[in-house]
Amino acid sequence: MRRPKIARTVKALRAAIAAWRNKGARIALVPTMGALHDGHVSLVRLARRHATRVVVSIFVNPAQFAPHEDFARYPRSWKADLAALAKEKVDLVFAPAVEEIYPTGFATKVIPAGPALGLETDFRPHFFAGVATVVAKLLIEAMPDLAYFGEKDYQQLLVIRRLARDLDLPVKIVGAPIVREKDGLALSSRNFYLTPAERTAAPTLHRTLKQCAAAIKSGEPIDAILARGRREIEAAGFKLDYLAARHAETLAPVASVKDGPVRLLVAAKIGATRLIDNLGI
Repeated sequence: MRRPKIARTVKALRAAIAAWRNKGARIALVPTMGALHDGHVSLVRLARRHATRVVVSIFVNPAQFAPHEDFARYPRSWKADLAALAKEKVDLVFAPAVEEIYPTGFATKVIPAGPALGLETDFRPHFFAGVATVVAKLLIEAMPDLAYFGEKDYQQLLVIRRLARDLDLPVKIVGAPIVREKDGLALSSRNFYLTPAERTAAPTLHRTLKQCAAAIKSGEPIDAILARGRREIEAAGFKLDYLAARHAETLAPVASVKDGPVRLLVAAKIGATRLIDNLGI
């Protein structure tokens, strides 16, 4: 099993990509924070189908964590990640140190608006500035033809698409379907934190989204449906941040399916673990 090349610096990353470009390669980037699971693997496989060379970045981005959040304990599994990427025949792993991405004197942030406003930023106001800044840097550093992101982080996906359009970055942002456990729980590196009891309760989020979607399709008022869904989630032991119905392309609030394609989005904490999920209607 061939181990992928590892680049620790932007210079090394660009040198490898330049060599491939000179041979006419089509480049795909899969940005991750490591602790890889089958959802990440699905992104890599999708990238492999559409590109000549696949780069996976592994970087736990401190800029998207607030001081009280889990940066220090965020799961890190370098050896297992590298073995998984070798199995998928990834060409290059970009694994920079924090100082490579944010060197001394770093003083610039990308502050997104549009789809970044509301939902996640009502509870994590720092989050999308951190995400937008690091993703902009990764896209500029690698200059891929394609970049792959999972739909589990649906609001994030829309923010990144908007970022690439607004900054005229010559990259196609590709969203990939959510990968789930058999009981519906969306795969996430943070699932590692769940206790057995919390893991048993966790599929409530997806089950509630499906119930809400079916009720909305049947014509019931959205406000009443969401109120019922919120009660069900809280009854399962979650502390709910939001359960919302939004326009799937703009994230504007919607009153009915007549307002356009609808996406249901949820975020809730169980124990010490915050989970998110979403479902299109």
